[in-house]
Amino acid sequence: MNNNKTLLALCIASCLAVSAQADAATGYTQTKYPIVLTHGMLGFDKLLGVDYWYGIPATLRRDGAKVYVTEVSQLNTSEARGEELLAQVEEIVAISGQSKVNLLGHSHGGPTIRYVAAVRPDLVASITSIGAPHKGSAAADFIRNVPPGSAGEALLAGITNALASVINLLSSNPSSSPQNALGALESLNSVGAARFNAKFPQGIPTSACGEGAYRVNGINYYSWSGISPLTNFLDPTDLLTGAGSLTFKGEANDGLVGRCSSHLGQVIRDNYRMNHLDEVNQTLGLTSLFETSPVSVYRQHANRLKNASL
Repeated sequence: MNNNKTLLALCIASCLAVSAQADAATGYTQTKYPIVLTHGMLGFDKLLGVDYWYGIPATLRRDGAKVYVTEVSQLNTSEARGEELLAQVEEIVAISGQSKVNLLGHSHGGPTIRYVAAVRPDLVASITSIGAPHKGSAAADFIRNVPPGSAGEALLAGITNALASVINLLSSNPSSSPQNALGALESLNSVGAARFNAKFPQGIPTSACGEGAYRVNGINYYSWSGISPLTNFLDPTDLLTGAGSLTFKGEANDGLVGRCSSHLGQVIRDNYRMNHLDEVNQTLGLTSLFETSPVSVYRQHANRLKNASL
């Protein structure tokens, strides 16, 4: 009897293993070109063992995707961050043996990847923006009310730069570039975003809250975002996004970025029940119980890229 039970257990275990291998072999997320993830302001690749893109790279890889996670300056201008990313993209292209990459950027990562697409379109197959302030952020505009050159501005910049330096130090792949809080602020407020868009208009909607061109210079443009600053009472960072939402004066937002400002190219969806950190499955997966898992959204998008031969 015991031998029969052992044999049954082995059979079940074998079947489960075969099933798991079959799921991995389906290639649901197996894009033609590598997926490259780029973090936002005060972001990182991995901090004290925790992924910025919590659980996302591993899930995409499990279903067939080649995924690279980059790290650029936590605080800097969109152009400076873009130059840092470009150097990494060139390296990824050389390592992967592929001629192009699919760039995904969250928050300030959105303008960062747009810069790379604009200056080196030959290296980019697609651009996907997640919760990025392409027309600026009301939260950044609120902070910009601090008088330029004032003691208050210097104090605020000093504190923020210090925080960014700590994050950089504790990350698994620190950037060697100096932190530039005021540069980041100028890139993320509405005036700075308008200047950036004038230089790099690819994919930007021409109407107030419409879609942009789906394809420019051979590159597909996509975007998605959330509009729920408060999603999980167990997540302490909801306090941050909840406070940030107060600067938007009634406009739908994710706590740091307005719904319309997030639009770029083809808008997959702009009303997920997600806040700004939920969009990368943070904090530690504490997202809304009443919305699709952020990880599933990334899987679906990888499959979308696959079906577009990207």
